[in-house]
Amino acid sequence: MKVAIITDQHFGCRKNSKLFHDYFLKFYNDIFFPYLEENGITEVIDMGDTFDSRKGIDFSALAWAKDNYYDRLKKLGIKVHTIVGNHTAYYKNTNDVNAVDLLLREYNNVDIYSRATEVNIGGLDALFIPWITTDNEKETFKLIKKTDCKVAMGHLELQGFRVNKQVVMDHGHESKLFEKFSHVFSGHYHTRSDDGRVFYLGNPYEMFWSDVGDRRGFTIFDTETLEHFPVNNPYRLFYNIYYEDTNYQTFDTREYENKIVKVIVRKKSDSKKFEKFIDKLYSANIADLKIVENFVLEESEDFEAFESEDTLSILNRYIQEAEISLDKSKIQNIMRSTYQEACELI
Repeated sequence: MKVAIITDQHFGCRKNSKLFHDYFLKFYNDIFFPYLEENGITEVIDMGDTFDSRKGIDFSALAWAKDNYYDRLKKLGIKVHTIVGNHTAYYKNTNDVNAVDLLLREYNNVDIYSRATEVNIGGLDALFIPWITTDNEKETFKLIKKTDCKVAMGHLELQGFRVNKQVVMDHGHESKLFEKFSHVFSGHYHTRSDDGRVFYLGNPYEMFWSDVGDRRGFTIFDTETLEHFPVNNPYRLFYNIYYEDTNYQTFDTREYENKIVKVIVRKKSDSKKFEKFIDKLYSANIADLKIVENFVLEESEDFEAFESEDTLSILNRYIQEAEISLDKSKIQNIMRSTYQEACELI
């Protein structure tokens, strides 16, 4: 039996931004649901962070999620297994109060897992592991030690895997705690990475500048052979444009409509021609435009910020290379969460 695995959908993100949700909807309309129907998929596993904010949800975001995701799955007769992630748990120390359980009770085709649970999927016993907290940690690892399941699926924070293209997580649980499993599939990190046994599957779409150029989508898993493969999302939201005295008259702007664009200036010999280039971009109805010309960090003469790097990656690398005696991983963690909260205000 083949099942679909999707994770970190973050419904309601960016304060329920219409731009982001229109972009999400194109993926669900053109890629996700057509694949489920054409290939007879009858079960979907959501591996956490289905909704974006742990503190609450906009009513229109909830309506969007129901209309464009949950109602459609129910109409198709598809069973949904939803694992609680850190963004859907209200408290940081327990999963007992969580968004998916409170908001989705009307759906008899949706099962919620707030504690580690053995579940049979298409004849395969798998261990579902929600976000590990101080409340459930002892119970979770007791079940991991006891279980005969060879496959685990969860929302895990493990060391040594990529948070994004530039940052590797240096804290969290050690992956050797899960070495009894032949396959471990996880959400939480939005970038795909694996060590041959633990697989971070990545989220379905771009959400931040650090996502540019990363493949996104969902995964198909065969419960009999244990084989799995990605179904990629071809649609992008973030674009880098490198300006090198680019001819504004011949530059095609059509693909940038309703997109978030960053112009990185490498060569600008004529300011007036550059202004016309920018005007042409604006006339293409882009959603947002940033211009990067000279990026200099005066605090350190030895630090070089590369023009293609996103803000989060630059800050992470700056902290890593700084000569300080403080715990750099803690500083990076605080900076990362602060940066993502700031992004929500945009």
